[in-house]
Amino acid sequence: MTSTSPLPGMDAQTLIATRPTKSFDVKNPKNLEALKKVGQDFEAQFLSQMLGHMFDGIKTNKLFGGGQGEDMYKSLMVEEYGKSIAKAGGIGVADQVVRSVMLQFQEANQK
Repeated sequence: MTSTSPLPGMDAQTLIATRPTKSFDVKNPKNLEALKKVGQDFEAQFLSQMLGHMFDGIKTNKLFGGGQGEDMYKSLMVEEYGKSIAKAGGIGVADQVVRSVMLQFQEANQK
């Protein structure tokens, strides 16, 4: 991954850790959409982790569910819940990631 193209295919941790370069144009709609996608993906992962802990405490009635099948697919369901919540607007984590990264790039362009 080159430093001139910091967004496509990067996860949020790599994006935040990437040192801002002057080649990133915040005003470019393509870059802004990619940045928003990274923020939304990061928020979906965060929400999935939080929801996973919540669902760990829920016990299933053995008469109507449970077993290995439910255990295997519960994590997939929780992951999809996280994606759905983030896509619907989430809790504001994606917005903060976008703002933080945009500020880093704007500060780099001021120098």
